[in-house]
Amino acid sequence: MEQSQLKDLIKAQHVYFNTNATKEINFRVKQLKKLKSVLKDNESKVYEAIYKDFKKSEFDTFTNELSLLYLDIDEAVSKVQKWSKRIRVRTNLLNFPAKSFIYPEPLGTCLVIGAWNYPIQLSFAPVIAAIAAGNTVVLKPSEVPSETSRIIAELVNSNFDQSFFCSVEGGVETTTALLDLKWDKIFFTGSVNVGRIVYQAAAKHLTPVTLELGGKSPAFVSENCNLDIAVNRIVWGKFLNAGQTCIAPDYILVAASIQDEFLEKLKERIIEMDFSFKNENYVQIINDRNYKRLEELVDRDKIYYSGEQDSGSRYFAPVVLKNVSFSDKVMEDEIFGPILPVIPYEDLSWAINEVKKRAKPLSCYVFTNDSSYKTRIIDEISFGGGAVNDTVMHIANSKLPFGGVGNSGIGSYHGKAGFDTFTHYKSILDKGTWFDPNIKYPPYSPKKLKLIRWVMGV
Repeated sequence: MEQSQLKDLIKAQHVYFNTNATKEINFRVKQLKKLKSVLKDNESKVYEAIYKDFKKSEFDTFTNELSLLYLDIDEAVSKVQKWSKRIRVRTNLLNFPAKSFIYPEPLGTCLVIGAWNYPIQLSFAPVIAAIAAGNTVVLKPSEVPSETSRIIAELVNSNFDQSFFCSVEGGVETTTALLDLKWDKIFFTGSVNVGRIVYQAAAKHLTPVTLELGGKSPAFVSENCNLDIAVNRIVWGKFLNAGQTCIAPDYILVAASIQDEFLEKLKERIIEMDFSFKNENYVQIINDRNYKRLEELVDRDKIYYSGEQDSGSRYFAPVVLKNVSFSDKVMEDEIFGPILPVIPYEDLSWAINEVKKRAKPLSCYVFTNDSSYKTRIIDEISFGGGAVNDTVMHIANSKLPFGGVGNSGIGSYHGKAGFDTFTHYKSILDKGTWFDPNIKYPPYSPKKLKLIRWVMGV
């Protein structure tokens, strides 16, 4: 779209929002149900598009992407009436006689910028929250998985009124043009560097922003954990989507006394799982640029295990690195690929402090049967969210707000938290007129001041 077309689009959405149509609960429910029907009726097209972009299997596309959206929609449909209700709160004596209420209201016209690694789930999940909250939405899917971007735009624009919900395709120029416009809310999922650009653009218009970013998420493995379970869940969480997952364990901090056993079990489990396209349990690296970037992160002298690589098909087999230090290149930035550095520690305090020296991660995982070990890590390290004795699966519980902290993000969503992200809570004091004490009106006196102190309790 040209800039003038984008301006016309957002103007049309502003006009439509101001008709109050989106504020009706029945309207929101109808649109959410329609979105679910559109996705379900076109699952085969979605599977085909994602396979072309990633070689991702139908199993992974359903479990990692579509199923989570269906659950999000079902929850929103069943609870949006409750979430949207006026909330009565207590009124203090100072405001007698009155009642106090909080009114949830939609923010307005929202821009959602999706990510490429889970292009369906990470595009539509915030859209579901925005619609449930009563907003209009422009969705800009990532252009990197081009087939998926195309099918997203096709499904949205052929089934919804563009003045309510529209998808705009394009590259950096289109995103830049969209960010130049005035929105009531911007929701972005992606890298820290692009997140900064989005934040700066939003600041020009004082637009509220939710940023879902990333970071180097550690996994702690203690001496007394269930090692077989730990290895199983780490291997699954790390190599899901070929490591192209923002909440994948980025690196392992393992007690030195069990490092050798851990590494051996890790290697055995990777071999058993046999990650490959033919087994439909693995995907390709999204593009040549990222494939080359990952190649450059692998220190050949520190490889403990590596499968075969094929640049032609962008097949990057799991790699495990041993004897890694925090000064190594692979530890500088989020890996976002199937490379797993393992760092041993003798002293847990040292390990915790090394994590705390760096940017706050999006996730943190703790494998232990020791409650004090678990509690210490959770209490001392600031991170977005995580799990004890598992990886990644906290994202599947909509009761847990999902989001980062510091460099890993601003704000959260999923379930009620998603509704809140796209909602303004308007405070109203509803004052009675049958009684109007003159204590706050002039003329003032020491007696009035004493009475005010008593009423306020100060």
